Amino acid sequence: MNFNSYYFVLFLTFNFITVQLPTAFGQTITGTFPNLANQQIILTGFSGFDTYAIDSVKANEKGVFNLFYSEKDCGMGFLLAEDNKPFLVVLSGETIKLKGEAFGLPETIVILEGTENKIFEQYASEYLRREQALSAWVFLEKIYAKDSLFAVQETPKQNIANEKKRINSEDSLFLASLPSNTYVSFYLPLRKLVNSVSAIAQYRTEEIPAAIASFRKIDYTDSRLQKSGLFTDIIESHFWLIENSGHTTMYSEMNKSIDILVENLLPTEQKLNDITEYLFKFFEKRSLFPASEYLALKLLNEQDCTINNDFAAQLESYKAMRKGNIAPDFDFKKDILAPSYEPTKLPKKLTDLENKYIVVIFGASWCPQCPQELSKISGLYKKWKKQGVEVVFVSLDDNETIFKKFAGVFPFINICDYQKWESQIVQKYHVFATPTIYLLDDKLKILLRPNSVSQLDAWVDWYLVQGNK
Repeated sequence: MNFNSYYFVLFLTFNFITVQLPTAFGQTITGTFPNLANQQIILTGFSGFDTYAIDSVKANEKGVFNLFYSEKDCGMGFLLAEDNKPFLVVLSGETIKLKGEAFGLPETIVILEGTENKIFEQYASEYLRREQALSAWVFLEKIYAKDSLFAVQETPKQNIANEKKRINSEDSLFLASLPSNTYVSFYLPLRKLVNSVSAIAQYRTEEIPAAIASFRKIDYTDSRLQKSGLFTDIIESHFWLIENSGHTTMYSEMNKSIDILVENLLPTEQKLNDITEYLFKFFEKRSLFPASEYLALKLLNEQDCTINNDFAAQLESYKAMRKGNIAPDFDFKKDILAPSYEPTKLPKKLTDLENKYIVVIFGASWCPQCPQELSKISGLYKKWKKQGVEVVFVSLDDNETIFKKFAGVFPFINICDYQKWESQIVQKYHVFATPTIYLLDDKLKILLRPNSVSQLDAWVDWYLVQGNK
């Protein structure tokens, strides 16, 4: 089954829970895979962003196994053996029979029984060939449009356009012909949309508006989507396409999509929390801070939704500490380590610093990422200092010996009041994770909320180093 290779590989996180026993109403998946003899076979289903084990059994000495699933498991699933290579199956309520060598060798697998799985296999194979053909025609079309040797040839150009149209029409007709009561009629168009994003962004840019419109029409409250395993792919592909569309109003387009998504999710509180929290983290990871800020303010100002406490705390930090706001001043209480200052001239608070820019970074010795990020800052500190940038490390450690051993090697200002998350500084800055970084100007105006030292260094190089040349 070619969906399990090339374009249709799924990258999955397996979170197995207690295996359920088959019920009298369950359907079976029977497999004959000699290479999997005596191996444990697991059938896994999807539930939103999560996966769960539906059934598990040990194949016999001939590689034969029987697995069971029930009505509540209907959607997409995957089979997994000891090599951890998944094989997708449609759990549509029908009995499924398979034979082959191994799940990681989909080209050897034959579907003996299961109508929707046969449709799935057929479309997967045909889709791949159509995409390959379209890519070839797009390549030729560009040659005939731009190369003077071919640009005058109108007949070939028209034939290429006709062939592209025919391929797309053939694909659309296949999907339209599927019975509306089948799961594949719901799943395949979504899978196609997700898998076409990269090619559309690179080679078929004229299709970008239609693709974004299709993403915006998706109903996240549909129970069929909950069982599809597509949550992550749909969300990331939607906003990745906008990001890479070359649109001059990228963030306006993202905000429009955020508005539509939130409105769709308002009736389902749990999905609203799960999906928007994932989207928020996706924006942060890709440094799309205007989008994460817009989403945060959208949710905080939305009276018709309830946000769980942990997520609300993250969003509140954006409201209070958004770019352009004035960051709170704070005293350097308890211990301060500042190697570049004379003991009698140690600054007593943030506004005592006479630098043009201040980096405030919150972290701790116990934070997995902090030692690496702080070490990077140490290496960059001399360059930054020449550009008028001072660094203040606010430690969340609660042990004096550990703090001094950890921070004593850093050349910048290090402070700690040993109050950990209860520290007034931490609470004033709405810190909910480490490391958290702010870039301030000399008036404590927030200029940037970088998600990494690398991003901050890029800012220094671009705005300061280049600007002073």
